[in-house]
Amino acid sequence: MRKIIVNSTPLIALSKAGNIELLHKMYGDITVPEAVFKEITAKNDVVERKIKNSDWIHIEAINDVKSKRMYSAKLHAGEVEVMILAQEYEGEHLVVIDDYAARKTAEFLRLNLTGTIGILLKAKKQGYIKEIMPIITEMEENKIYFSDELINMVRKVAEE
Repeated sequence: MRKIIVNSTPLIALSKAGNIELLHKMYGDITVPEAVFKEITAKNDVVERKIKNSDWIHIEAINDVKSKRMYSAKLHAGEVEVMILAQEYEGEHLVVIDDYAARKTAEFLRLNLTGTIGILLKAKKQGYIKEIMPIITEMEENKIYFSDELINMVRKVAEE
């Protein structure tokens, strides 16, 4: 069974824009590594409550704790655990990560990869949302920022 393994930034960004349910609508259940869960639940905020109250978000521990040291020099614990979980499971899985260094590492490891913007583009294509730009604006109002280059690419691809 294919797993969708999500890092903290996409969960935070989608939650703050009121669109975390897109993950459930598009993929069903998702997996969050323990390090990501700890990071998100460290604050008592809307993101924490949505994560804790969602029966479709499953928290899982990595088996190969020793591998964390190999990546930890340039990546956060959550990003590392997302990639380790993807490698521990049989078959191909989707990792959802936004951080540039983590994305480059995931690409090097040949993991199937997307990010928050990729989720939004797919959601629009599949008819789950009508427009992407209002969601990105909401994210930016909640201190989730994207480069101007990325925003321009989204406008072009989404035809908005």
